[in-house]
Amino acid sequence: MRVNVFPTADELAAGAAGAIANAIKESPGARVSVGLAGGSTPRATYEHLRWEPVPWDGVDLWLSDERWVPHDHEDSNGLMAATALVDHVGARFVRPRWSEYLTAMDSAAFYEAELRRFIPGGRSDIVLLGMGADGHTASLFPDTRALDEHRRWFVHNEVPQLDTWRLTATPPMINRARTVLVLTAGESKADVLATALEGPDGSVPIQLLRHAVGEVVWMVDEAAASSLSSITVERV
Repeated sequence: MRVNVFPTADELAAGAAGAIANAIKESPGARVSVGLAGGSTPRATYEHLRWEPVPWDGVDLWLSDERWVPHDHEDSNGLMAATALVDHVGARFVRPRWSEYLTAMDSAAFYEAELRRFIPGGRSDIVLLGMGADGHTASLFPDTRALDEHRRWFVHNEVPQLDTWRLTATPPMINRARTVLVLTAGESKADVLATALEGPDGSVPIQLLRHAVGEVVWMVDEAAASSLSSITVERV
């Protein structure tokens, strides 16, 4: 695990875009799979990433989580990713299905079947994640059922605290990725970041990354890193 600290949120977004571009170019496979995250810091990263020289025609983009809303809904992570990145590059983008005739369970099952067709063994080359103020990542919220999933790659997840359903990659799929990049910015994330990195196991959901088999890189700004104490960080 590495923790890279950037002076500002914009420098974090630019640095993350460069890291993603390099990881894509250095991937050993003929095609590269990249799981995209929702959130404001990932959005800023995508707006930088679309200007990077990347061989997009060999990239498969997918969503590490999605809200159970229509594709054109303002809350859709897929719509955000399309607007900020996908509409500007030549990558293949695979989104979960949505229809008033489907359930969230149906959509998650269809999406898992699609992921199994282009991600061998469920090991994505790159997975991007954010972190919420409660320590959730993707749509793995505290005390929700998907946190205990050990077999499926992608599931529907009831989030009672938000009175909604979400679609999300599971801990085993996230932890199989070759590279996981966690993008976190802002003073409001400082305490939960310190808990995630320095607190005891089980404190917050994002600590599932302690079991990752690939490289995990936290990319944070100075404000988010302000409560860290014992962890070794690299300032860039």
